[in-house]
Amino acid sequence: MSINGDAERPNVARLYDYYLGGAHNFAVDREFAEQAMKVVPTAEVVQGVRAFLRRAVRVCVANGIRQFLDLGSGIPTAGNVHEVAQQVDPTCRVVYVDNEPATVAHGRTMLRDNPTAAVAEADVRDSGAVLCSPEVRSLLDLSRPVAVLMVGILPHLTDADRPAAVVARYRAAMAPGSHLVLTHLTDDVRPDLVAKLAGVAAETGTPVVARSKAGIEPMLAGFRLLEPGLVPTARWRGEDGVVSAAEGVSYGAVGVRD
Repeated sequence: MSINGDAERPNVARLYDYYLGGAHNFAVDREFAEQAMKVVPTAEVVQGVRAFLRRAVRVCVANGIRQFLDLGSGIPTAGNVHEVAQQVDPTCRVVYVDNEPATVAHGRTMLRDNPTAAVAEADVRDSGAVLCSPEVRSLLDLSRPVAVLMVGILPHLTDADRPAAVVARYRAAMAPGSHLVLTHLTDDVRPDLVAKLAGVAAETGTPVVARSKAGIEPMLAGFRLLEPGLVPTARWRGEDGVVSAAEGVSYGAVGVRD
């Protein structure tokens, strides 16, 4: 099955796959990505966030988390959550969530031989639909600690969606000891670059909202942040001295629900 019903337009999930070195993309995506990278370092942005995700997942596993809920995941490929977590402990269970039917169908095909990873079709803004999905109910035990991942999804929520309230609804369902892994696009540091990124995103039909650190902090209410707190993603337990062309375009944090 096609990853997207319209193979004539670039698709954000397939673009992410291409930027990460995956093989689940079309010629239209590759052409768009190559043109975009002449204007803005989109690949570095995506790869930087993915590097943060890998570090955060390993921290979660080290802290005893064995189940993961990845919201707005896109295509589960190229070093995604189940690969990282299950490499440390094969018993880890992962549910990806996306609202695009074709992306979900493709993800399910990819994971059909993995009994401890699944893809749920739901809108992340509807926490009830997500948490009551068959995949979550069969694979995750929400009475025990879980890592909820909101990596790259919150910029797609408008202010009218009340993203802090969306996060709070998931927090209410998380058992003590659960972890929240969060990233968010910001224009605090490099507003010109982020404006170009937003323009590229708008061309794909998936606009994004950049928020300041002060605008992101309410989303972390009720969580105890692990060191070093809410910081640029590259600085969250990253390699000292490694500088990316996309440095400073997003914040990242991992919080614990005590």
